[in-house]
Amino acid sequence: MSKVLAVVTSHPVYDGHDTPTGLWLSELTHFFDRLVKAGHEVDIASIAGGPVPIDPVSLSKMNMDAETQGYYDDPRFMKLLNESLALKDLDPADYDAIYFAGGHGTLYDFRHKPEIERAILDIDARGGIVSAVCHGPAALLDVQKGGQPFIAGKQVTGFAALEERLAMRMDKVPFVLEDAMKELSEGYGKGLLPFVPHVVVDGRLVTGQNPQSAKGVAEKVIEALAGA
Repeated sequence: MSKVLAVVTSHPVYDGHDTPTGLWLSELTHFFDRLVKAGHEVDIASIAGGPVPIDPVSLSKMNMDAETQGYYDDPRFMKLLNESLALKDLDPADYDAIYFAGGHGTLYDFRHKPEIERAILDIDARGGIVSAVCHGPAALLDVQKGGQPFIAGKQVTGFAALEERLAMRMDKVPFVLEDAMKELSEGYGKGLLPFVPHVVVDGRLVTGQNPQSAKGVAEKVIEALAGA
């Protein structure tokens, strides 16, 4: 059994707008469910600790599947979100893998965070797994390894610009994740169609493009932990 840290946003609203945002819930539940059923222990941490804001759009009937609804209705799971750990208070040495769930809130509070860089570099240096999905790869953007961007020269993916336009969030986001990832890595790729699963594995780095990719990221992380 390995110990895995799932990191989520604490940012509840688009800056300069009244529109709420936060964690895209299925991106956590789909990962959490598969890792736990595979026998791994999963801790949930947020940037600030405490209650985690959930994007209300992720709770709509169109986006909430039965699996995620089950977790949303489970008081034990929701207690983990309402009492999330603070990332800065944790020791990365306790974990074999880290996972950054998405939601537009991550575009604000996954950037320029020393605790994120510390966790990623520590886990990576020990041969652990670094993974992220949708907007979660925002956590990778400011991490430096050996004087170079952590994702430099790596094959990666993340929420695509077309998906951002289709989600009607282009006028609200502080930056477009696809563009930011392309600036740092020549290996950014995306699926042929928007909102279909697309997962990229580059060694011990696993990234997924959109909410539909969270299950695939979980499966690849499980495979990587078994290999490790």
